[in-house]
Amino acid sequence: MKKKIMFPIALFFIAAITIISGMIKITHAEEDQTFFAKLHPVHQVGIQRLVLPDPIPRFVFDSGLKFEYPDAVRGIYVTGPTAGTKRFNDLIQLVKSTDLNAMVIDIKEDHGNLTFKPDEHSPFYDIGANYIDDPRALLERLEEEGIYPIARIVVFKDTLLARKKPEWSFSQNGAVWKNRRGESFVNPFIKEVWEYNVEIAIMAAKLGFKDIQFDYVRFPEGFERRDEILQYSEGDYKDLDMDNVQKRVKAVTDFVAYAKKQLEPYDVDVSVDIFGYSATIPEAPGIGQNFTKISSHVDVISSMIYPSHWTSYFGIPFPDKEPYRLVTEYAKVENERLAELENPPISRPWIQDFEAPWLYYNEPVTQYGKAEVEAQIRALNENGINEFLIWNPANRYSPGVDYTPLD
Repeated sequence: MKKKIMFPIALFFIAAITIISGMIKITHAEEDQTFFAKLHPVHQVGIQRLVLPDPIPRFVFDSGLKFEYPDAVRGIYVTGPTAGTKRFNDLIQLVKSTDLNAMVIDIKEDHGNLTFKPDEHSPFYDIGANYIDDPRALLERLEEEGIYPIARIVVFKDTLLARKKPEWSFSQNGAVWKNRRGESFVNPFIKEVWEYNVEIAIMAAKLGFKDIQFDYVRFPEGFERRDEILQYSEGDYKDLDMDNVQKRVKAVTDFVAYAKKQLEPYDVDVSVDIFGYSATIPEAPGIGQNFTKISSHVDVISSMIYPSHWTSYFGIPFPDKEPYRLVTEYAKVENERLAELENPPISRPWIQDFEAPWLYYNEPVTQYGKAEVEAQIRALNENGINEFLIWNPANRYSPGVDYTPLD
């Protein structure tokens, strides 16, 4: 009888000791946690940052202007002189009366000038031209009209900067090199040139442009025939273990990546104009454009696919005469190249609304009008490309065009 009573009592004491021991272990664990938290307070804060919202939001510049991104950008090119005259009103009416919705406006043009005069204290005051009296007022007008603004900035073709800073350019026989048209380029290997152009892009973003479009992001045409003749610096690329073609490709691609990073705080898209044939080859050996690598660093890729700029390509003997067929064949190739990317950019090609008489000898020049422009747009749309930009260097666009021909 006594044994039967003692056994439950023993069990009771064992259970009590186990519970107390567990409580002591819990207390010690809590103390250990407190101790290690005091030892590593930074780690504790780091964990909290993963769970809680960041109390310091990322800086994003607000220009004060509001532009809605269109259903698909359908734009026209506008030079600085046109933007600063009464003809600008005519182009606004063209956009407003059609399915167009955007304008690409020169901010830094092909010679190297700004198309407006910045503040007199600006480092770019001396390259400002009085084409656009008040760029901010122009953008406010576009905001009022609901027209999406894109700033075109010509980068490495820059005769003004080449003259001012010959050490940033290419020289031959002791003088700054010029091409057959008398134009000079600055050197994509020089990072000061990158900074110069990106500062202009930031200025455009602060004015209120929503897209910064870089053009002439390349070495001069045919540079593969000149790289051993011209004198120039290779900067940080000099000692890289790669051939000259790959150095040029890397410099051009690096500039695009740098520009994209620097413009992140300004809430703008970054787009690059690129030769259409660059999408059809691994890379353009002279000019340093690699379609895939550039596309990896931009929001928008704008291939210049003017039918007049192709020779007998895609089995087409005279592309300028067959705009629909040329654009169709190009679109197929571009779609394949962009499909290789994990995050492809928007495709927004440049198409043609001008004549190319230099291609013709003893036959009539193909006239570009309503039918030819619509043919290019239809070819893009049929291949799933809904955005486009129309180039006419004089800003005179064909009347009566249906800019959404498949609707």
